[in-house]
Amino acid sequence: MFNLFALSFLGLFPSQHVLQAPDVKVPVTLGVMSRCPDALLCENLFDTVLKKVSDKIDFRLVYIAQVNSSEPEFGATCLHGPEECAGNVHQLCAAEYTPLDNWWEFVNCNNYQGRNKACLSYTLPWTYIDFRQQIGLPETAKQCAHIAQIDWETSGVGECAGLDGSGRGTEGVNLLHKSILLGKTMGLEKSCTIMINSEPVCIHDGTWKACENGHRASDFIRQINAAYEQLNNQ
Repeated sequence: MFNLFALSFLGLFPSQHVLQAPDVKVPVTLGVMSRCPDALLCENLFDTVLKKVSDKIDFRLVYIAQVNSSEPEFGATCLHGPEECAGNVHQLCAAEYTPLDNWWEFVNCNNYQGRNKACLSYTLPWTYIDFRQQIGLPETAKQCAHIAQIDWETSGVGECAGLDGSGRGTEGVNLLHKSILLGKTMGLEKSCTIMINSEPVCIHDGTWKACENGHRASDFIRQINAAYEQLNNQ
């Protein structure tokens, strides 16, 4: 019986199907809280990073909070209040049901008070602090779904988060609990913590901390490219 290499030699089976393995994506995680100013700053910075390396990474947001069965609405305590828990759920449901381009635009819209980031031209990071009070509100979630071209009613996002936009959908709350517990296992304590290839590389907690290899977008791009090359033996 011919093996694949023999078939390749005879031109009956392209050699690249034998020799070329799929590339390994670099896991990249941001440990965040949806209403935290440090998280908003990191997410804004990573908007630039994603434009350069989104095809090389497996990207996710993991939410830092406390599971708390005595909390009636979310079964969790979020540092910036129940609206933050709702915001976390909105973003988790968007990530669960839509491609990266859509859910990331949804997150960016959340951070810009329910508006399209591309239409705004803010230059000072602390400007984002004024926007936090809109994150987690039903009207913000639905408006941002529209801006991100997500059908709230039919995409699965609304059903997950609650069609009323409350963030209290059963699936969404379960996703929140899983995300919180995942963050615990990863050792995430500060929002925002940046992890590349399962290693913490930088924290923004009022200021940049523990960033041995830099904290600019270009620094994270460089680290991701290096990890990608290592994982794929290039």
